[in-house]
Amino acid sequence: MNKREELAVVVGATGAFGNAMVERLAAAGLGVVAVARSADSLAALRERVPGLVACAADIASDSAIAVIAAAVDRPVRMVVHGPGVTVAGGILTAPTATMVDAVNIKVGGLLRLSRAVDSWLAAGSRIVAIGGHYGFEPTAYAASAGVANAALVNVVRQLSLAYGPRGVTAHLIAPGPADTERLRRVAADRAAQRGITVDAVLAEMLAESSIGRFTTPEQVAWAVSILLAPEADAMTGSSLMLDSGRRRGLP
Repeated sequence: MNKREELAVVVGATGAFGNAMVERLAAAGLGVVAVARSADSLAALRERVPGLVACAADIASDSAIAVIAAAVDRPVRMVVHGPGVTVAGGILTAPTATMVDAVNIKVGGLLRLSRAVDSWLAAGSRIVAIGGHYGFEPTAYAASAGVANAALVNVVRQLSLAYGPRGVTAHLIAPGPADTERLRRVAADRAAQRGITVDAVLAEMLAESSIGRFTTPEQVAWAVSILLAPEADAMTGSSLMLDSGRRRGLP
């Protein structure tokens, strides 16, 4: 089948990661359905990516299932679930409602996305979730991201088992910390907790990397694109770490 006849459905398409992923997948020859809450942001993205299908939907609500399903009219080669969650502060102070919302967006959202496109998935299709470093390396200051992304690891593994007999694979990509505006909000929140400057926090976070760098949205988009290769079948259920040498734990 010609790749132009296949779709990639990207949730969180207007964020830093989403922009890079949409452009990379379109360049790979896939049609793209871009999903985000803001119709205005989607319109701006559509100006940069010819042929993009804009789909305004709130992935935190079950109503998104029907909205996304209505935007899909071709076989789906890949879905990418990459919405961000609210920066809620540390585990001692984060509102419990914000923690629940984060799990709903990350886990509930991935399930809604999968169910919206299920009838268009076939052997070789990929389900990809963007998780994060803090799901594997807990901290006291990134509560919502840590809990939601840790739950996402388990759900991706369950999806890999459930979809495996159909030849559909599920994957987690765990970047970060990544050089985005969201990272700066995390740093600002952490700085306020400790009474130090944002620049000091960012310097500490850079020092945690063995190469002294943050991960970039373009690197995340590259990781998504390599999963299009047929050889990536062997990676189903696994997590691809893009933490720029921060992780210390095994495995």
